[in-house]
Amino acid sequence: MTAPAARKGRIFVVDDDRALAETLSEGLVDHGYEAIAITSSQEAARRLASEEVDALVTDLRMPEVDGLGLLERSRRGAPDRPVIVMTAYSAVETAIESIRRGAAHYMTKPFRVEELALFLGRALDEARVRREADSLRRAIRDRFAIENVIGRSASMRSLCDLALRVADAAVPVLILGETGTGKGLFARAIHGASARAAGPFVTVNCAALPETLLESELFGHTKGAFTGASGTRKGLFVLASGGTVFLDEIGDMPLSLQAKLLDVIERGVVRALGSDRERAVDARVIAATHRNLRERAREGSFRDDLLFRLDVVRLEIPPLRQRPEDLPPLIAHFFAQAQARHPASPARALAPDAIARMLVHAWPGNVRELENVLERVVLLGRSADVGASDLPSDLGTATPGVRLDGPVLTLEELQRRYARWAVAELGGRKMLTAERLGIDRKTLARLLGDGGDDPIS
Repeated sequence: MTAPAARKGRIFVVDDDRALAETLSEGLVDHGYEAIAITSSQEAARRLASEEVDALVTDLRMPEVDGLGLLERSRRGAPDRPVIVMTAYSAVETAIESIRRGAAHYMTKPFRVEELALFLGRALDEARVRREADSLRRAIRDRFAIENVIGRSASMRSLCDLALRVADAAVPVLILGETGTGKGLFARAIHGASARAAGPFVTVNCAALPETLLESELFGHTKGAFTGASGTRKGLFVLASGGTVFLDEIGDMPLSLQAKLLDVIERGVVRALGSDRERAVDARVIAATHRNLRERAREGSFRDDLLFRLDVVRLEIPPLRQRPEDLPPLIAHFFAQAQARHPASPARALAPDAIARMLVHAWPGNVRELENVLERVVLLGRSADVGASDLPSDLGTATPGVRLDGPVLTLEELQRRYARWAVAELGGRKMLTAERLGIDRKTLARLLGDGGDDPIS
């Protein structure tokens, strides 16, 4: 026996003319819909509030609750549910009003069932695409939410708080930090927490493109503007209108483009390469760099006025070596992520000696290096326990101060020894030590404790 075809959706057809309601619903059933004829607008309103329905087809003029009333109730309960309004020719103006209020389409009687099925199919497809787009945007926003930034150190908590406070501000944000610290993650998090979250987030690496291509990428170009420009291209500032432009490695932007970028930020207009016309844009700018912009400004390779314009709100992400408290949760997070990406790997846990090696490593590549190391050990793992011998040979060998020989230490004891070494290294200045470690004084005091005076060599 052949399985019945899947239904395209559950539809309410509402009209106080019973014959018309039943004719339309039967026709829609023939087109693959689960269509239900309803002749009372009050009954339709009640069922809209209590039943699952994918679309509403309603007459405009009915006693008790008219079509506009049903439209309002439908949108209140399910804003994405398509509503198609049926009307006589004399009520076209009211039908147009229904479009203003959110109806997907209106149809003037008489019409064929085939026409209704066609418009209904289009409306349901559009609603599905909108739901999928909204779901994707929510997933991206949740993935890059500031709350998902992993870090329990005082410095990272302070950064997350600042990012949330400036998310809705219209001013540019400048994110500073070494390569691999997570500047792009913070940029996405700020965008996701802002009123612009539903808008586009576009990224360009200013160090990755030659000057002409970078100008075209940012501001667009006209046909024939340069060799190879075979057509007109919109720039990222136009494409990001209503959203955010993330300018990564802004410190490497050529001087000639810096003046044009400053003009875009100050006046909100762009001029495409080869064009003599300006175009208004509405895109927030978030810039990031691992370079010292003040030093580059003194050297003449970065404009002072652009620096002042970008440096309204500054987020400085400390390197991983300055926030050891963040290492344990980051290690656990990236190890779990790598396991999820490589389910066939036998690696199930990190042995204490492996964790100890990672805790004393300087991590010059910061969070990105840590993520890559854990990806590698899971991908290449040969047993359930990942030990120190499974790590890269140079990991954890270059950092002085914590002895790894002798008995295996708990993570807490390793952190205590590292804190005492740091205090000694900085001449006993605990406030400075807490600042360098990226923790508060209370946490440092807890780590130093009263017990144990093992030497830190």
